[in-house]
Amino acid sequence: MNIRIAIALAFVGALAFACSPRSRSSSQNSQPAALASAMPLRTSATGEIVERPERPRARPASSQKTEAKLDSHLDVTVQPRAIQFALGVKNVGKKHLELTFRSGQSYDFVVVDSIGREVWRWSAGRMFTQGVQNKQLSGGDSMHARETWMAPTPGHYTAIATLNSANFPTEQRADFVVP
Repeated sequence: MNIRIAIALAFVGALAFACSPRSRSSSQNSQPAALASAMPLRTSATGEIVERPERPRARPASSQKTEAKLDSHLDVTVQPRAIQFALGVKNVGKKHLELTFRSGQSYDFVVVDSIGREVWRWSAGRMFTQGVQNKQLSGGDSMHARETWMAPTPGHYTAIATLNSANFPTEQRADFVVP
């Protein structure tokens, strides 16, 4: 009698599994290539193969990223004994944005010389927290970062400012000359 109950329960379980709903990702992507190529071909009136109909494609997951509008700019001010860098990032869209930072370092400034060698980095020798941070930017809101490079040597340089956001990374460059 116990075997009959076990077989009945196994049958009911298998039936429930077979009839249960599937998630989108498993139902759309689980078809083998052989099934995709086994779709019927469209033919012309003369019997020639015209084309294989395409399956509808899923919408890209990054559609929210394309709707968001983030504008950034880098200002470099050359003074006699220091160079000041200012990175501005503004949400120019109407949607609310949430910037995600993987650590306490949300930005960085790097200076390279005319042949591309790094001569100064703001974050060099600094320590940052290892916690994830979020910064909210409503439509029209902005965030600013300002740093100073003290006692630069004369020459032609390029400043590179980066916003270290995981979901909206930004990089701006500006050339400048130290007399």
